[in-house]
Amino acid sequence: MAVTRRQILARTGASVAGIAFTGALADLFAGSSAAAEPRGGYGPLLPDPAGLLDLPAGFSYRVLSRQGDPLRSGEGTVPGRFDGMSAFAGPRGGVRLVRNHENRPDAPLAVPHVPGLVYDRGGKGGCTVLGLDAAGAVLPGAPGERVGIAGTAVNCAGGPTPWGTWLTCEETEDKAGSKGYEKDHGFVFEVDPADPQRTGAVPLTALGRFAHEAVAVDPYTGIVYETEDAFDRPFGLFYRFLPERPLGGTGSLRAGGALEALRVPGVPDLSVVQEAGTVFDSVEWVPVPDPQAVSTPIRFQDFGRGGITHAQKLEGCYWGGRCVYFVSSFARASDGSGATHFGQVWKYDPHRRRLTLAVVFGPDTDLQLPGESPDNICLAPTGGLMVCEDGDGAQHVFGVSRRGEVYAVARGRQDIGGPGAPEWGEFAGVAFSPDGATMYVNCYTPGTTFAVTGPWR
Repeated sequence: MAVTRRQILARTGASVAGIAFTGALADLFAGSSAAAEPRGGYGPLLPDPAGLLDLPAGFSYRVLSRQGDPLRSGEGTVPGRFDGMSAFAGPRGGVRLVRNHENRPDAPLAVPHVPGLVYDRGGKGGCTVLGLDAAGAVLPGAPGERVGIAGTAVNCAGGPTPWGTWLTCEETEDKAGSKGYEKDHGFVFEVDPADPQRTGAVPLTALGRFAHEAVAVDPYTGIVYETEDAFDRPFGLFYRFLPERPLGGTGSLRAGGALEALRVPGVPDLSVVQEAGTVFDSVEWVPVPDPQAVSTPIRFQDFGRGGITHAQKLEGCYWGGRCVYFVSSFARASDGSGATHFGQVWKYDPHRRRLTLAVVFGPDTDLQLPGESPDNICLAPTGGLMVCEDGDGAQHVFGVSRRGEVYAVARGRQDIGGPGAPEWGEFAGVAFSPDGATMYVNCYTPGTTFAVTGPWR
């Protein structure tokens, strides 16, 4: 598709934005090679005869798992609502995928309750683990597909740890006694893809109780960065957790630590910042008064003089180079945000204590290819950024090059709408195999996990 069909704009307009955006992207893609990036993308998307996933010429997909099928472990049925996911190296050149299931109490397909892996008998969420061989095929039996954790709630996104585990996040603040729950929810849990029973179902309470979305771990210090996707005002916060046992491996996050929230002096709402490349030096981190939110949700708590900085729809979070990046999918003044935008990527440099608005998405310029509402996001080992779209209309996985080019990599074709009102499920959990040869991505509804291979450059 033509680059002009989907632009990334700064407030001052396209001509200036090209300069500001390019400068920001050079930082965003730390470690990737500009020479390896595909100019203009990989070409137009071709209709899939099977009606599942449109891809460019030369690319192909394999369906690894679908909701409603039997789990290969025999533990029950593959649950639905596929969300965040990450890929880990497996034995003998294989790969292990850990996949979230964002199940609320109304979910028709709960994550099966396997002894030793259940947090709350009233919870329907959790994770499943897929094991692939070196050729990319799903292994038979329990190594091929099994429950990773169960009895949790609304497992949205999360993030990998430097020691090879997955942190799955509950995007809820529901407490025991509500909606059939027997325990409080709103926590992060650790899942070992190699042996889920080793991590069990223990909430990492010191990381706070709030509507978690995603996390990223600083591999140099062990500090955990967390996004909060609150659905009403005041909107969510951006947090960091300073562990007592940094980089201590599996179980170390249970040892406790300190939870803090980001304050940008003079900026109560990040949505009011509109120009890509805007920099804030010496941002502050304020201790959270009550991380367990026993009586008051954290975002409502008193952070003292100067208050705290909020942002609507804080979603994806990832580590790249020596910085952490986090996504605000959108902001709407009509919802109570300070201003409206169509998606932002923020970069925080811990060494300089510097916050930069790296990327501004949108607005829509093509109803079939809406360039708004970035959600799950990852750095592609072949160079560039991969973004899961969660907006209206057609749903895509977009690539973004450091040159500012935006190109479609995949388009969902599974129509979940009614007669005369087509609708397509969002993408989630984009991740790459350790060797960079395969892109994995989920369709949220109907729950489908794809493995995409082709001439990645």
